[in-house]
Amino acid sequence: MSDSSRDTAEGAGWGSAQLGEYKRLMPSKVEKISWLNPKTLWAARNGVVASWFGDPTGRTRSRWVAQRAAAGAPADKVIRREDPDQFSFMVIGDTGEGDDPQYAVVPGFLKISQNTRFAVVASDVIYPVGSADDYGTKFFRPYQDYPAPIYAIPGNHDWYEDLGAFMRVFCDDAPPLDPDPEPAPRPLTRAWLRSLLWHRPRAEDGQHLDEARRLRGASAQQAVQPGPYWAVDAGPLRIIGIDTGLLGTIDAEQGAWLREVSQGPRPKILITGSPLYVDGEHHPCAIEGGGTVDDIVRAPEHHYVAAIGGDIHNYQRYPVDVDGRTLQYVVSGGGGAFMHATHTIPHISIANVTEKDFRCYPLRGDSLAFYSRLYGRRLHLRRFFTLTEAEATAVIAERLGIPPTRLPGEPARVTFRTRLVASLLGAGGRPDRTSRFRLPVRKIYTQLFSPSSATYSPPFFKCFLRLDVTPEAVRLRCFAATGNLAQEIDPPVEDEVTIPLPRS
Repeated sequence: MSDSSRDTAEGAGWGSAQLGEYKRLMPSKVEKISWLNPKTLWAARNGVVASWFGDPTGRTRSRWVAQRAAAGAPADKVIRREDPDQFSFMVIGDTGEGDDPQYAVVPGFLKISQNTRFAVVASDVIYPVGSADDYGTKFFRPYQDYPAPIYAIPGNHDWYEDLGAFMRVFCDDAPPLDPDPEPAPRPLTRAWLRSLLWHRPRAEDGQHLDEARRLRGASAQQAVQPGPYWAVDAGPLRIIGIDTGLLGTIDAEQGAWLREVSQGPRPKILITGSPLYVDGEHHPCAIEGGGTVDDIVRAPEHHYVAAIGGDIHNYQRYPVDVDGRTLQYVVSGGGGAFMHATHTIPHISIANVTEKDFRCYPLRGDSLAFYSRLYGRRLHLRRFFTLTEAEATAVIAERLGIPPTRLPGEPARVTFRTRLVASLLGAGGRPDRTSRFRLPVRKIYTQLFSPSSATYSPPFFKCFLRLDVTPEAVRLRCFAATGNLAQEIDPPVEDEVTIPLPRS
């Protein structure tokens, strides 16, 4: 087994001169998304518009679900597969930017996914706005050689064009929504302002979709979902995927369905576009009309063993004790989009989960070193900003009050410069040591600067999951993809946990 980032700096992808062979999979021309481009931000405005003037996602979703039901989709939205009691499947989140970091994941994904029965994309299949004509280079092409079906749950970016392209690709080429029977909103109301500002797909969008489908045209690759949320009965397990829309909540209709399909003794795993534990915080996911998704996950009669969420572009795991049972709350959004920092995650102490129990990828020190290089180049201050991975590891250990996760030879000396760079880049710390200055800096950094962090040179710190299921347990492993040849040939395991399954 190859070294991981927890073992050596080389295992993390630092210092490699051998680029992986993923570029041969890419199209000759790649459109690189910039989240600093006003044109991109304007096209992706619907999340902001919904937060200001009301979120129409629930109503639109209900209309999609009704249309699929009228077309013959199963009323309970359960996909009943014929998988054996022992089988494997893949989970990959936040994939579709269509550039180097996405394609760098593919060789390792194909190698590790051998003999798996299906895969699930957990949130944000396509960036920036889920357009149908982006599916060719951002979905069908990269995964054309994965021989099994791929199911998906939409993320907020897939909703930026009212989910039309997602429904066409994953839901039996669902036709466009019928005209909304609701009367046009009255002028100068919030609904009128929302409709005025709302981004809608281009009339010609999707002209190349039929051609793109041929890349995954084999009968064994086909999967038809009953809608944007669904359940899969596979072997001894039920996997439930929920659609959290634009703002990370679910409507009352979907909430009622979730309560219904969560009944029964069958062990369950939740896949969601909004992780329930992330960055040291609990986000239980509100359900319209009352209650939360996490209330349902925690209820002992529902027999959940894990909840896996996308949206945040890294890997995190929180083993939370709930009345004597351990539920694994996992973030898995590192499938291709720009890397969300982990060095901004503060010292973990939540729901009885401590730093000893918590896992993340990339390691915080690697994340800080990555961002120091990025902003050193961007601000033309390389000599000042750039930290070695050893310096970054040492300053993170000091700030969090923990031993270094990886010992990179001789410990690096923590200087005023390394402490200042760590603070400027929003590095987390212990609650009892966080100054009034650091808190605002971290908040500004994570909300303003982090989303512009696209990079096109390894290590990329991407990841994906393989879950091996037996009647007794689920073995969950997080594999790394750095863009370097060594990790492409033998993807390292960055985290592994065996999750016991309750007996039915």
